[in-house]
Amino acid sequence: MPEYLAPAVYVEETSFRAKSIAGVGTSTAAFVGPCARGPISSGANAVVPPLLTSVSDFERVYGGPDPLRINGAATPNYLALAVQAFFANGGGRLYVARIAGAAAATAASGEFGPADSGVSLSARAPGGARIAGSEANFRVAFAQVQTESTKAIALRKPAGTMVRIADDYYVIGTNPMVTSAADATAFDGLADAGALSLVSCAVTVEDPSGVIWEAADLGFHPLHPRYAGTVMGASPPNGDDALANPVRLDVEDDTTAPVLRQALCRANGSGRTVALSGGTDGNAAPTPAVYTEALNTLLALEDVSIIAAPGGAEIGSAAGINQALIASAETRRSYRIAVLETASQQTIAQVRTTKSGLDSSHAALYYPWITISNPLAATDPLAPGRIDVPPAGAVCGIYARTDIERGVWKAPANETVTGAVGLQRHVRFGEQEVLNPLGINCIRALPNRGIRVWGARTASSDPEWKYVPVRRYFLYLEASIDRGTQWAVFEPNGERLWDNVRTTVADFLYNEWVSGALLGATPAEAFFVRCGRDTMTQNDIDNGRLVCLVGVAALKPAEFVIFRIGQKTAGADG
Repeated sequence: MPEYLAPAVYVEETSFRAKSIAGVGTSTAAFVGPCARGPISSGANAVVPPLLTSVSDFERVYGGPDPLRINGAATPNYLALAVQAFFANGGGRLYVARIAGAAAATAASGEFGPADSGVSLSARAPGGARIAGSEANFRVAFAQVQTESTKAIALRKPAGTMVRIADDYYVIGTNPMVTSAADATAFDGLADAGALSLVSCAVTVEDPSGVIWEAADLGFHPLHPRYAGTVMGASPPNGDDALANPVRLDVEDDTTAPVLRQALCRANGSGRTVALSGGTDGNAAPTPAVYTEALNTLLALEDVSIIAAPGGAEIGSAAGINQALIASAETRRSYRIAVLETASQQTIAQVRTTKSGLDSSHAALYYPWITISNPLAATDPLAPGRIDVPPAGAVCGIYARTDIERGVWKAPANETVTGAVGLQRHVRFGEQEVLNPLGINCIRALPNRGIRVWGARTASSDPEWKYVPVRRYFLYLEASIDRGTQWAVFEPNGERLWDNVRTTVADFLYNEWVSGALLGATPAEAFFVRCGRDTMTQNDIDNGRLVCLVGVAALKPAEFVIFRIGQKTAGADG
């Protein structure tokens, strides 16, 4: 109770309602794998990836679907193709944890410009994106931009702005401001500046897909608000520049403004194009340990509920990568499910062998691969018109689409695979009768119904957690109650707290029942919440433990729809 010491009228705010629990999101996915460029999310300098909401977001940071070069061989960019499938099938929020193969190298230019200029370019991360038809990974074009002006206007420009008068260059705000050894007169002391120009730098960065980043109005002196060494440096003030611009400009501290200008734009002021080479995607596919490192980085993102490694089973150790995904999904309080896939071209016997090494309610296995129109065929006449891709991208998109349109309790099955034009292998009904009981979810081409996901089972042998929607719905409930009852920690552990917790959880579950997520004609049939002396011993209370028992009647999918039909005698009842 508040302390009252002096006679007065005291007005206090109070609450007559229980605290509420908001349901957490369930449609945000995260992919792990190699791609053309972008920040690396594994290793000592792992970067937490940015949120992507479209394919263009992905391409701006991680590049397009051009093939990768791992161990010197061209490898399809499965992750980029999976991202396209994810958004095409209804996904809206995605994180991509990029990894690189063993001994992946970073492209660099070496020092350029005048002798001992102290200016060089390098890629921000390892990778083998190459300029078509050359050994360059990236190409950076600098151009000197001159704008006609007057002395009065120039003096109103920010410090660090470069001014050109005839063949002399001045930097406003420095002393002396002249950057030409031939004339030491300060710019503001010139009686009549006459014709002059404001000088800045424009930059264009290219990779095999074309121009990927541009910047204008860059200055040559550290005083300039858009100093080239800062905007293109290791830690740009605008974080988006570090994501979208794959190259960095390194300028030594003793490099002067005129030397930097000559390095970027040559002594005569013409542009300079610098090639970055030597970058590779590695001499071997990423190991399961690298996938684990990236998945650990993703644990910092609490909104992720679906994880996958598209194409990992094809380019690396399928068993090791699947186990890494399962271990991450089962991490305490991660509240995630892993979408697993088989390697390409597996037979029925091989996929059964793959499944025999998996047993987890936090994972679901899908088979076979799907066939899509090759996005590279539009620009490369030698590229095949169709390409087989792993199903994880499309399946994760269907998870998200189902959650948004119906709810997480609806099975993400009997849903069309948008973008699929075929299957790598057609699964017959008799074959699915073998695979389905094992927990292998088939994707099938059904007559007059298109290509659909035709299974909703987890990879678990526990019959209580047989179905994907049941597991995902319980993860949703657990995460929502966990995050919605944090206010109860360190509250006095007594009857008032117990009643508040019971009411808070019961109100949340009542809304779930009203939404159609729970089985039962009445709330009492759908759920119960107990918190009190019947769930806690005195030892629990003495040790600061509040124990709340929650039971819910979850909906299970109608996997087998059975109609019993018999003959009826005319005039007979029933």
